[in-house]
Amino acid sequence: MNLDLSFYNWELFHNFILKGLIFSVQLTFFATLGGIFFGTVLALLRLSKSPLLSVPASWYVNLMRSIPLVMVILWFFLLMPSIIGRSIGAELSAYITFIAFEAAFFCEIIRAGINSVSQGQNNAAFALGMTYRQNMSLIILPQAFRNMIPVLMTQTIILFQDTSLVYAIGAYDLLKGFEVSGKNYGRPIESYLLAAVVYFLICFTLSTVVKKIQARVAIIR
Repeated sequence: MNLDLSFYNWELFHNFILKGLIFSVQLTFFATLGGIFFGTVLALLRLSKSPLLSVPASWYVNLMRSIPLVMVILWFFLLMPSIIGRSIGAELSAYITFIAFEAAFFCEIIRAGINSVSQGQNNAAFALGMTYRQNMSLIILPQAFRNMIPVLMTQTIILFQDTSLVYAIGAYDLLKGFEVSGKNYGRPIESYLLAAVVYFLICFTLSTVVKKIQARVAIIR
């Protein structure tokens, strides 16, 4: 088997791969934002003393964390047309699925971050007359998020890797871009090899950044 990578150039990258890279980055970005937002809500619900709030949140988190992401993607993509009577498209389906799925993982990270803040901070806030909402928004969550930055970024890197799973429903992501380019030029093996290299370079670079941020956060703490 002779590998030939000479056919890859800027024109091929622009025509086939750039579109997929942009979608993968956008999916990662919005899934991270949505996952952190809804994950924070779920974390607060799980920490609630009311079983009416904590139990359903716990069920949702445990369910999502126990099912492979690719199965959730396929179920949502295949079942939603039957429920709402029309298709919502592979891209929109990917956004919704990733946000709903990642919220469960970010929930556990955020819940651990909240629990990492000293109980004395809670007691001091309540002693000053702060409400629960003021305490969480002004005292607990800012400290928790500072402690969680490296873990949140690590989860984001994993999320970027998982975007390749939307390939299963035909969404045009980074992996799909490499596959299409390989088919057009008759070089599928080289295309998948380059895809692996690109994923490695992106994730390794981000992992290096996370290590530096983790070291800086450790100094602050």
